Amino acid sequence: MPSEVTKTVLPGGLRVVSEYMPHVKSVAVGVWINTGSREEDPEINGISHFLEHLAFKGTKNRNTLQIAESLEAVGGILNAFTGKEYTCFYAHALDEHLELAVDVLADLVCNPLNKKDDIEKEKSIILEEITSLDDIPDEKVLDYFSKNVFKSHPLSLSILGTKNSVMSLSHNDIQGYLKDNYISNRVVVAVAGNVDHDKLVEYVQRYFELPEGNSFEIEADYSSGKPGKNIHRMSINQAHICTGNRALSYSSNEKYGLLVLHSLLGGGMSSRLFQKLREDQGVAYSVFSFIDFYSDTGLFGVYCGVEKKNIELSQDLIKKEFETIIQENIPDKELERLKSQLKGNLMLGLESTQSRMNRLAKMEIYLKKYVELKNVIADINSITQGDIRKLASDILEGELFTTIIAPN
Repeated sequence: MPSEVTKTVLPGGLRVVSEYMPHVKSVAVGVWINTGSREEDPEINGISHFLEHLAFKGTKNRNTLQIAESLEAVGGILNAFTGKEYTCFYAHALDEHLELAVDVLADLVCNPLNKKDDIEKEKSIILEEITSLDDIPDEKVLDYFSKNVFKSHPLSLSILGTKNSVMSLSHNDIQGYLKDNYISNRVVVAVAGNVDHDKLVEYVQRYFELPEGNSFEIEADYSSGKPGKNIHRMSINQAHICTGNRALSYSSNEKYGLLVLHSLLGGGMSSRLFQKLREDQGVAYSVFSFIDFYSDTGLFGVYCGVEKKNIELSQDLIKKEFETIIQENIPDKELERLKSQLKGNLMLGLESTQSRMNRLAKMEIYLKKYVELKNVIADINSITQGDIRKLASDILEGELFTTIIAPN
């Protein structure tokens, strides 16, 4: 997979990174703003996600329909998403439409109208999105789990916000948050595909106009989060359980070891927990592990959905598997299989321009540099049995955070 990664930092701090993939005829373009729910106060929780939605209501140059038609008219895709630490507006189009993609994305980020009438209309839409989570308890439990682990820390805040915080958002809140956070040194424009970097930089300079601002300092005190069990009741038939702990940051040298541990425990049908809880014991239909990497910490957990009568049994089985991995080296053959699985997943993902663009942007946001694939493969190959046991001991030994949504 030949590729070429190039980076340019513009006056004001806006970063442009591209990965040239000559074997494709498309480009994935992402504008990443280094702000998300972590940068919010509880009173305006959800404002990052709200702004992402609001931008599509109209800009100085395009109305709602024109925004929707801009990329669709040439067979492309335009969308956005919000995370804990970033907001991303992205497009996927033929390489000949790179300038159009940059133009539209810059318009969304730099020129949103944020009309008061649109703000009130969008509140109703966001409230529907928040309410819909009550009908998806397997997703809601992940939100509860994050709150349980991070307690009063900003990482505990929901990306969507609460009904009260969203309803209280004002036009002044929106404009103030934009002024403080949509600034040049917090923006990364990342492109992967058949892209000419010099032309990309030219387009970014032509269409992007953002104010300069100051960097922010992240809140790194996690002392409020103490391990323990948190139970919520709902009118449902199945119990939904998450158990785990704070884990590693995106920049951690042990990151790939944790990804191997994830594959071992719950990263697929061959994982130990899937085989134990579903295939051997028949107590769960859905069981998996998950990882979130943040700038200075992370989250590792296991989810399972079980009948009410199997809540304690499933927790015992999960805990026993944790203890086994802490106490015993995994067999050489299994470790090599897990490494091959991780490398295979990585390589398959790199066939997608969208995946490469996401990877490129996250490396720039969290590492301020690009890590070549050969170095990643070398890191994965170097993982030992002792590394896995140490990570399991550091993260999964002793009392953990457990969140349960149980039937009434």
